[in-house]
Amino acid sequence: MAVSISVVLLLSVLAVIFLRNGGLKVSHALVCLLLGFCLAGTSIAPTISSGLTATADIVSGLRP
Repeated sequence: MAVSISVVLLLSVLAVIFLRNGGLKVSHALVCLLLGFCLAGTSIAPTISSGLTATADIVSGLRP
């Protein structure tokens, strides 16, 4: 568990740095992809999934 959290933290920091620089390159996208896979393996994955589902439901219910 400790290794998983360390990897998630490291990849999160790298993703934020890459996004702040404004240029998302292929290497940056790979880091973000790895971050997603690591987050999927943690205990916070169900919370993220339900939050994304709730957001999608809200957005789909909006009428222009």
